[in-house]
Amino acid sequence: MSAIKLSDCVGRLKESPTLAITAKAARYKSEGKDIIGLAAGEPDFDTPQHIKDAAKKAIDNGFTKYTPVSGIPSLKKAIIDKFKRDNSLEYAPNEVIVGVGGKQCIFNFCLAILNAGDEVIIPAPYWVSYADIALVSNAKPVIVECGIEQKFKMTALQLEKAITPKTKLLMLNSPSNPTGAVYSKEELESLAKILIKHPNILIGTDDMYEHVKLKDMPFYNILNVEPSLKNRCVVMNGVSKAYSMTGWRIGFAAGPSYIIKAMEIIQSQSTSNPTSISQVAAEAALSGDQACMQPMIKAFRERHDFVVKSFNEIPGLCCIEAEGAFYAFPDARKAIENLYNKKILKEKNDLALADYLLEKEGVAVVPGSAFGAEGYFRISFATSMKNLIEALTRIKRALSV
Repeated sequence: MSAIKLSDCVGRLKESPTLAITAKAARYKSEGKDIIGLAAGEPDFDTPQHIKDAAKKAIDNGFTKYTPVSGIPSLKKAIIDKFKRDNSLEYAPNEVIVGVGGKQCIFNFCLAILNAGDEVIIPAPYWVSYADIALVSNAKPVIVECGIEQKFKMTALQLEKAITPKTKLLMLNSPSNPTGAVYSKEELESLAKILIKHPNILIGTDDMYEHVKLKDMPFYNILNVEPSLKNRCVVMNGVSKAYSMTGWRIGFAAGPSYIIKAMEIIQSQSTSNPTSISQVAAEAALSGDQACMQPMIKAFRERHDFVVKSFNEIPGLCCIEAEGAFYAFPDARKAIENLYNKKILKEKNDLALADYLLEKEGVAVVPGSAFGAEGYFRISFATSMKNLIEALTRIKRALSV
């Protein structure tokens, strides 16, 4: 029997490169190979105890049934309080939705607003799923290249040039995955001036790494600099990164009530409510002592400084400092060219480099092309300093040939 043709939608997508490389590295590790995985963006810290205690209490109290699709009222209140406390943004309960992770919130948002032919402006380097989520929604990703020479951030001029009559959405991610770039107040003001001139463009801001600050600088959402955009902006966040809760799968979004309601309708036909116990844990995270983040952030800062310094000492690599998140994104174009000219790499690209580092030295990194930036690669430094020291030693050995 011949295989039945799959959907056109599946044909438009590619498997998440981050998850694929993590799976390959895990397979090698299970086979007994000495592998250091730097691909997954997952803090190596345990979830803080008071959050776990809240979840245990919820189980003991029998809080194990269905909840409202958009989230339990007490968690929505905690989210509203968080936006007011941390971002000076005010929302009502019908302007907030809780999803099964931040990724589902982005999916629901795009499915709620995009139609065939709509264009989505995505600054590159970008988080791997933005473009594919646009494609699932039958929209067209419009990639704006923002290289290392402009610190991986889109300029107002680039935004203006990318806008067409078909532009429906701009996706902003600050702090950025994969680069750690953070838009300043002035940079957001310049982007806002362009958006004000185009009232039919919606804005999605992915603030998942808001609290993972590598520098002592304030965090700004575009609504902080231009409140008039609120009626066409959806702000997305979650508890995964700041509270080391990746597996709990809780993200949330806030925005105009009609968009949030549309997202709820879509969610009601997919997952229904997020896990009841995870919602209680997320409420404890957002409402509890925020000092629990500080040990993690302190460690991330130390690791960041070590990684950036080490990369810049390796021939063929150039790495600028990040301002947020827990990633480094070195420019490896010279290293790739060197290895290719010496016939060590069969192909002159970052995929070949990532494969070489994994096969030769047992270090798993994500090629930059997965993020729309050929010639770079991403590592996560959300792992131990011991692992990072050994990994950087191996990478230096692999590239110093």
